[in-house]
Amino acid sequence: MDRHKQQIKRDRQDLKRRAINAQNKSKMRTLIKNVMSQDDAKKATEPYASAISFIDKMASKNLIHKNNAARQKSRLTNYFNSLSA
Repeated sequence: MDRHKQQIKRDRQDLKRRAINAQNKSKMRTLIKNVMSQDDAKKATEPYASAISFIDKMASKNLIHKNNAARQKSRLTNYFNSLSA
């Protein structure tokens, strides 16, 4: 089977990108879980801010769809506001 140099490089790049994307998705899920596990608004403030920021970054890089990002942020915000009330 003939393999062109360009295809070999493309395969190498795809593996790296896939690993980075998997790491970022995992980090995003962990940040969301950190917010949802809090039961005090003061403790949840910092994780909430970092989770919202990271979700925005992932949407801007097209790792997740913008509507998915909006849904996740809405879910987190509703939970965070319920802690404050």
